[in-house]
Amino acid sequence: MTHNEPTPEPFVILAMPRTGTHYLEELLNEHPTVLSNGELLNEYDPNWPSTDRLLGTDRELLELAYVRCPMRDYKNVTHLGCKINEPQFRERPAFFAELARWPALKVILVVRRNVLESLRSFVQARESGQWLKFSSDNDTARPPSVRLSIADCEAYFKAADDFHARVMDSFTSTNLLVMEYESLLHEPAQCLGAVWDFLGVPALEPSDNAILQRQETRPLDQTVENFD
Repeated sequence: MTHNEPTPEPFVILAMPRTGTHYLEELLNEHPTVLSNGELLNEYDPNWPSTDRLLGTDRELLELAYVRCPMRDYKNVTHLGCKINEPQFRERPAFFAELARWPALKVILVVRRNVLESLRSFVQARESGQWLKFSSDNDTARPPSVRLSIADCEAYFKAADDFHARVMDSFTSTNLLVMEYESLLHEPAQCLGAVWDFLGVPALEPSDNAILQRQETRPLDQTVENFD
């Protein structure tokens, strides 16, 4: 981005883990003027050139995301975003406050109706090492069954409640869009329509060419060994 180019309008996707944010980002990036660059605080995210960025201050990281971000040549980007999951804020405790101070930031908060499914999926991915499933992965094994302790469930539920409340309390209603994971799965066109309107960009219907696939479709009682 050069000094002669207008700065794109900033947005961020916030969520607990395993709430469909990769899928949402894939759909958003189909838009010709919208670019979401993945997880800013994830050292393994391939969208960012070097983990050295994480050595910078919180302000420098946000400037990298919204001011000095390398653009993709094939896009005329007017709205620029990134993605941050709740556990990543724990590693940088002051980052949330810095994010909330960023001027004109629009926030998309993705929530899951059944938080236990989010935890189940998170533990499955952590144990299997398989965080994403692509349409080409037809031979991928099912995610493993897992055991969830009551203590872990209670801690995760509290973390989700606290995080959602913190986001709701930190941003004005005009700059915050809350989206349900389940609606994104079953009504992607309607969800995207709400996002386009929220960002203020021309509407675009989602394509049928999604690369990312759901990893787990079985109910909790078939995937959590101690569900009873």
